[in-house]
Amino acid sequence: MSEAVLHNQRRKCYSFGRFAAHFVITSPYKFGEFELDCARYQLRRNGQALKLEHIPMELLILLAEKDGNVVTRQEIIERLWGKDVFVDTEHGINTAIRKIRLALKDDPEQPRFIQTVTGKGYRFVADRNNEQPPAEAVQAAPVTPAHTRVDLEKSRRGWPIAAAVLGLILIVGAVLTFNVGGIRTRRFGRQTQIRSIAVLPLANLSGNPQQDYFADGMTDELITMLAKNTSLRVVSRTSAMHYKGVQKPVGEIARELGVDGILEGSIEKSGNRVHMTVQLIHAPSDTHIWAESYNRDFNDALLLPSELSQAIAKEIKAAVSPNYPQTDVSAEAHDDYLHGRYFWFQNNMDRSLEHFQKAIQGQPNYAAAWSGLCDAYVVKAVGMESPAKDVMPKAAEACHKAVDLDDSLAEAHCSLAGLYLFGDWDPKRADTEALRSLALDPNRAETHHLRAYILLALNRGQESIQEQKRSMELDPFARPWALGKVLMQQRQFDAAIDEFRLRAEAQRQDPQIHIMLHQAYRFKGMWKESLKELQQAFVLTERTKWVEESQHIFDTGGSKAVAEWRLTALKNRARTAYVSPMGMAFVSAQAAHKEEALKLLEDAYAERSAWLVLIQGEPDFDFLHSDKRYQDLIDKIGLSAY
Repeated sequence: MSEAVLHNQRRKCYSFGRFAAHFVITSPYKFGEFELDCARYQLRRNGQALKLEHIPMELLILLAEKDGNVVTRQEIIERLWGKDVFVDTEHGINTAIRKIRLALKDDPEQPRFIQTVTGKGYRFVADRNNEQPPAEAVQAAPVTPAHTRVDLEKSRRGWPIAAAVLGLILIVGAVLTFNVGGIRTRRFGRQTQIRSIAVLPLANLSGNPQQDYFADGMTDELITMLAKNTSLRVVSRTSAMHYKGVQKPVGEIARELGVDGILEGSIEKSGNRVHMTVQLIHAPSDTHIWAESYNRDFNDALLLPSELSQAIAKEIKAAVSPNYPQTDVSAEAHDDYLHGRYFWFQNNMDRSLEHFQKAIQGQPNYAAAWSGLCDAYVVKAVGMESPAKDVMPKAAEACHKAVDLDDSLAEAHCSLAGLYLFGDWDPKRADTEALRSLALDPNRAETHHLRAYILLALNRGQESIQEQKRSMELDPFARPWALGKVLMQQRQFDAAIDEFRLRAEAQRQDPQIHIMLHQAYRFKGMWKESLKELQQAFVLTERTKWVEESQHIFDTGGSKAVAEWRLTALKNRARTAYVSPMGMAFVSAQAAHKEEALKLLEDAYAERSAWLVLIQGEPDFDFLHSDKRYQDLIDKIGLSAY
């Protein structure tokens, strides 16, 4: 039989599969360890049936029948949904491809089976294990038993009724689909209660990796607006970004994040146009609730996150907060702001500052950009990249400007709280600003995390633990070590170790967890366990040569010798680069150098080191508490009142 005839047979198998039995049986496609059985509508791996949903299965069959030829996105839309019915087709295709690749364990970067053809569509590139079925397999017509012929006759007589029902379904579908003001919406019938939601990273469909900042930035703003304008519990940005490029079932992601709703979508910036598609999924039932597509001029893209958050709240009947008026912001300034946040989350503060400053130059009344500028300066101080006395005055100017421009901006009040805590060492005033930020956005994980530090400085330890728990509920992947650190600062070392171990099991590649676990073991006097965690951190930060060296030093001189070795390394580095005296004070204290540690803390005071405000919570300095020089330092910082 010719390939053309086989092709037609496969088309029939696909076409009838959607609404009726498979009347034509063909041999399964065999590729690698997989079999695609069109007749049974089944994908198998080494003989074991795999679960694949309806739309991904139909798309896989379509790709396979094209046998290596490119299948355009338009062809996919017409075959799976038809020309006239809209169901957020662009993102529907992306989701279906993702689920196919997940089932086939196919890497999009090095595809074995499904290849993306940028700007066009997809190609099935697998080598077939059974190139041609025997001719007799398709030529020999099976003998139909008498009772089956009767059933088929009944089935044919029932087609007019089925056609009428199908027509009614299509009419209802048309009623549920509408197009207004550049938005194409599809509602999927059943209303399902959603109380918590995660916004997965918007896929960048531009084909240009340099546009990732735009997709990530719009994801961040959508999360912010949903948290600010609705009663939903919204998973924060860092945890959502943990799933960027990850191929996992929606239900599994929802369980990991503890939500019942997933919003996923895509965005493309091309010239002066922005196209965004989104769909809302009720994760426990894997039900599509609602979908929309937006087309906007680049100048209007800034308004999309706010508009979308209001639409989602209305769709699922979530309470909506007042929609605060927005200052008109130019597209260019907004673009620079998104760049600034993109580099901020990558911990590249110099590039972040550069773009926030450009945004402000183009739009001097842009409150969010001033807030971002403040954050970047504060992080340089808190991260001990620069002397606090050099950057905190710049942070103060930016923070106050942000709040003056927009007192309704939750992130601006959070920035000001950080400034008051780490710059002014004024935890009471910091708490006032943190509470103001949370009143504007109760779901802001960053503010809950900062307030945990504020409460530590105020000597309100149990409240600090609760705040950190709330922060981690909202953003579990941002700082998996944070709750353990608060427990450690409350001298609850056993609880801290349990917490760090739990987090290390889930996120083995996070070096900071191992650093914290190293410290907790050290405070317990578990020296071998402490060294092992420190060495694991060396491995994860690609400093493997230090593993053997630290082991040798420990074997000959114990943990104090390891601290001496680290302190020497810091002093050597300080000859050519800035090293914070606060950072050196920690290691000096670990080496039990009392006088040197006190001198370094006094040097840290002279340069207004950010972390001095939390010094009372640091177990490393407990052995200094009875010393008058230390007590005088606490008085000068202003912590003796707490």
